[in-house]
Amino acid sequence: MRNIITTAFLFIMLVTPALKLSAQAHKADDILGVWLNQEATGKILLYKEGDKYFGKLVWLRTPLDSITHQPRTDKENPDAKLKSTLLIGLVNMKDFSFDGKEEWSGGTIYDPKNGKTYKCYIKFESPNKLKIRGYVGISLLGRNTFWTKSVLVQ
Repeated sequence: MRNIITTAFLFIMLVTPALKLSAQAHKADDILGVWLNQEATGKILLYKEGDKYFGKLVWLRTPLDSITHQPRTDKENPDAKLKSTLLIGLVNMKDFSFDGKEEWSGGTIYDPKNGKTYKCYIKFESPNKLKIRGYVGISLLGRNTFWTKSVLVQ
């Protein structure tokens, strides 16, 4: 009987923090700030305009093109007029709204590596980690990437 009580107590102690984190409601502005992408190749500033949330690329690990030695541009953009747009400063996340609990959705994310734009939603995986899900059509047809809270250091 004592072993059952001890086991039950340990189980409760281990599960309770995880339940609190998953049940925790977030404030709309909790995503604001600088985030390091999963590959650690770029930092994105998530900011707010009106009641919508946006993201722009503010730092690159490799800011210069390896061939031209000039600042990297959006060369994969399908619009020829935008291929010369600098990557640093590029707004690549647009029009997200907060659902009041845990998700920022209704927006899009642009991937400058392939020049494609995807529907997207954002959720917290942990207090300093975002889950970014980009998808085509329905969220089942997509992929996750995880960003960690960062600071902008040049």
